[in-house]
Amino acid sequence: ALFPCVSLFRLKDLEVPKLGDSDVHVKMLAAPINPADINMIQGTYAILSPLPAVGGNEGVGEVLEVGSRVSALKPGDWVIPADAGLGTWRTRGVFPEEMLLKVPSDIPVLCAATLSVNPCTAIRMLTDFETLAPGDSVIQNAANSGVGQAVIQIARASGVKTINVVRDRPDLPQLVERLMALGADHVVTEEMLRKPEMKDIFKSTPKPRLALNCVGGKSTTEMLRHLQPKGTMVTYGGMAKQPVMVPVSAFIFRDVRLRGFWMTQWRKDHAQDQESVAGMMDTLCQLIRRGQLTAPACTEIPLQDYRAALEASMKPFVSSKQILLL
Repeated sequence: ALFPCVSLFRLKDLEVPKLGDSDVHVKMLAAPINPADINMIQGTYAILSPLPAVGGNEGVGEVLEVGSRVSALKPGDWVIPADAGLGTWRTRGVFPEEMLLKVPSDIPVLCAATLSVNPCTAIRMLTDFETLAPGDSVIQNAANSGVGQAVIQIARASGVKTINVVRDRPDLPQLVERLMALGADHVVTEEMLRKPEMKDIFKSTPKPRLALNCVGGKSTTEMLRHLQPKGTMVTYGGMAKQPVMVPVSAFIFRDVRLRGFWMTQWRKDHAQDQESVAGMMDTLCQLIRRGQLTAPACTEIPLQDYRAALEASMKPFVSSKQILLL
């Protein structure tokens, strides 16, 4: 077994629990498989669900029925998880109202299913660390990830240029073409970060004030070399499973700032601040409606083929997000 954690899953038929006064009965429509879902199963993530648990932290469902005290939701509404740990890989669920966020049902189902993790992470990182103005630039690695694709599009919509770093791969020209079509200004491989050609990029694009890192190791150190003095690098993942190495000179002579970001923590910090959550969701839905933010490349897989979907999501160089259709 190449991916031992796949064997931890079973497809089970369960009774739908009784609907309490503050509960919402949801028919799940679609739910993606994200790296964090796999990390949770492997036990390498900061959240552990008590077992047996239902996998999946993201997805979209349709409200079938609401308890007598539920006022903000009604049958027919679309909902997404308000927080991690909901367990979205199921056909039906009964959840307390506060665990759900209403989203408009006039956006594509795959956009709604992939809304609560990657685009939210992207918009927070572009907003909360540096004040970027039109014409400024941002550099990011793993630019073909779900977050990376959202960063490209959200930055593009606000006039911010993106320098996108990807790993070299057999289908590199197709990948470059796809990211350019999303609105990427530059796409470079990790190897190119060291090359003199980078100077050509900075003739037309200013040096970035913000770097977004979800890789770690050498990729990150190389990316950091191009950051403006007093610029910020935000780390939100560590796919290379290696630490972030920073040359002393970057600290002393360029005073770079290193920060971290975890969407789950942001949600905890803003649990009482429904306005900023609603505002963020509204901004993202507006971008989707205007065609400025699309779902990442997706492969739709019926729930009964969940094993194949899990295995596909763990293969290297996957440029497509596996989405379970429920």
